[in-house]
Amino acid sequence: MNTSTATAGVSITEALVTALAATWRAIQHRHPEVPDVVLTLGSGTIGARRGEVNLGHFAAERWHTTNSETGTGDTAGDEEPPAGMAELFVGGEGLRRGALGVLGTLLHEAGHGLASARRIQDTSRQGRYHNRRFAALAQEMGITVTQDGARGWSATTVPAQTADEYAPELAALTEAITAYRRAEAPTGGTGKTSRNNPAATCGCDPARRIRVARAVLAAGPILCGTCATEFTTDDPEETDQQDSDDE
Repeated sequence: MNTSTATAGVSITEALVTALAATWRAIQHRHPEVPDVVLTLGSGTIGARRGEVNLGHFAAERWHTTNSETGTGDTAGDEEPPAGMAELFVGGEGLRRGALGVLGTLLHEAGHGLASARRIQDTSRQGRYHNRRFAALAQEMGITVTQDGARGWSATTVPAQTADEYAPELAALTEAITAYRRAEAPTGGTGKTSRNNPAATCGCDPARRIRVARAVLAAGPILCGTCATEFTTDDPEETDQQDSDDE
C-alpha cells in the first residue's frame, strides 16, 4: 500500500477520513438531529451521467448494524432486522474543490440527513430534484442553495459566516486534502446527436413529463400550472459539465 503522507506518519487515507468524520461530528454538534453515518469514499464519475461528477450523497438505512448478541447482522425467524445506519458518500473527484467545497457537500448531505430524521420528502425524481423543503433545510444548515435546472434547489455555496463557524474543521480539511481522484473516462454512447424532442419534467411529485422541441425550450421558461416550476430537461445537449450533490 502506498504510504505517502498528508502529515508526518499519517497516511492520506487516515488523515482524510479523520478530517471528514470530525467535520460531520461538528455538524451534528450544531444540529443534533443529523444522524450518525457510515462514511464511504469512492468515484463520483463511475455510473454518473456524462459530464457530471457526483460530489456526495446521503442514503438512509443503507447499512445494517451488527447484532450485539450474535456478532452478525443476520436475524432468525420473524425477528425484525437490525437497525439501519445511513451512508454518507463523498466523491473523490470532488476533493479537487478544496476544503470549502467539501464542507459545502457535507452540509448539503447533512440537510438530507435532517430531512430523513424529520421524515420530510425533500427530493423527487430518484433524489435528483431538490424541492423547496430542501431549500429551507439547507438554510437551517447554514448553506445557500440556488436552482440548478433539473436538480432544483441544489447548487450549494457556503456563506462567509458559516465558514467562520467551521474554521477549525476547514483548517483540518485543508491539511488533509492532499490528493483527489481522477475522473473516469466517459464510456458508452455513439457520439450521434438525437433528433428526438427531449423530455422535460417539472417539480411535481411525481413529476409531470412533456416532450418539447429544443428551440421551444430555448425560447423561454415553460411553467407547470400545478407546481409553478419550470419544465427542464436532462438532455446532455442542453447541459454543460456539472457537479452534483445527489441524495
